[in-house]
Amino acid sequence: MREIVFDTETTGIDPSEGHRLVEIGCIELENHMATGRNFHVYINPERDVPAEVVAVHGLDNKRLENEPTFGEIVSDFLDFIGNDAKLIAHNAEFDMKFVNAELKMFGFPSLDPRRVIDTLPMARKKFPGSPASLDALCRRFGIDNSSRTLHGALLDSELLAEVYLELLGGRQRGLAMGDEKKSNKEIHANPIKSGKPFREPRQFKVSDEELKLHQDMCEKLKENLSK
Repeated sequence: MREIVFDTETTGIDPSEGHRLVEIGCIELENHMATGRNFHVYINPERDVPAEVVAVHGLDNKRLENEPTFGEIVSDFLDFIGNDAKLIAHNAEFDMKFVNAELKMFGFPSLDPRRVIDTLPMARKKFPGSPASLDALCRRFGIDNSSRTLHGALLDSELLAEVYLELLGGRQRGLAMGDEKKSNKEIHANPIKSGKPFREPRQFKVSDEELKLHQDMCEKLKENLSK
């Protein structure tokens, strides 16, 4: 099962007011595990970036003026997300309206909303009445977001991928951990009580007195296999 966790940064709130994308970040998951394949681009929005928005993501016109336009990266983006993968985003309505506005501008069909999984209502359903921002969910699940001093599409996608797996019921080790080998707790499963974590057998030190008592018992056995 292939899924794409993605996030965007923009010049403003509403594409109908002329605001554009300035960054897209995507993380590929296979069967809820990160594959290591990412897609990340900065985009020249072909318009000014308001100062109040630059304060959020740090991407001003000077930083973006030599980046490709959406029209120059759209084919690579569509190739990466494919036709069937689920698209996971936090407050997905915001990201999707921008992506679809850009696609329409360059003559491409909109993405099917049935492909989209929005983690915001997932979080609100799981924790009703609690804060459901990405930062709040990272704190709840103990996910390190200390490097998130500014919003960034790729970093936010990486954090969201971990949050998404926690919302599904538990984070899988290996996400963003490279080729680290799995621990025994991951490899082994209790064959009787499915779902129980594997526990290493405890070691007990045998005293001299216990060894003597054991030996005496063995001596009394009629068919002593220790002899």
